[in-house]
Amino acid sequence: MEYKGSSWHETCFICHRCQQPIGTKSFIPKDSQNFCVPCYEKQHALQCVQCKKPITTGGVTYREQPWHKECFVCTACRKQLSGQRFTARDDFAYCLDCFCDLYAKKCAGCTHPISGLGGTKYISFEERQWHNNCFNCKKCSLSLVGRGFLTERDDILCPDCGKDI
Repeated sequence: MEYKGSSWHETCFICHRCQQPIGTKSFIPKDSQNFCVPCYEKQHALQCVQCKKPITTGGVTYREQPWHKECFVCTACRKQLSGQRFTARDDFAYCLDCFCDLYAKKCAGCTHPISGLGGTKYISFEERQWHNNCFNCKKCSLSLVGRGFLTERDDILCPDCGKDI
């Protein structure tokens, strides 16, 4: 057999690690030594933190640890996170949808999560939060962002609508 301009007996072209003839099997050259694929993976390939199998192509690094992209998934829904925006809580990675559903505060106006991600602005008052565009007078729908307001039970009112309470 020939490789890199040299000729070898089939029994002499061997894996550097296991010393078995490579023959017609695939091999990987590294530092002027040749390795059969299983030996190369055992000795040189990164091992996935999740499944402990070698990462032979691609892969993801998260918190300085290697993962197969198929193994790097949302803790809650198991959707792949590779190439997606995600966040973490208590060292567990979550897609943004699951993180918001599980941990984000809910808007008192629309009841959707307030993620706070990407600089989202919101109003907070007495244990309640609103998206900026949901912080409106209950009666006339006037935006109350940066304005004075009154409360009537769970409702927020502009001073004009609240003057009779």
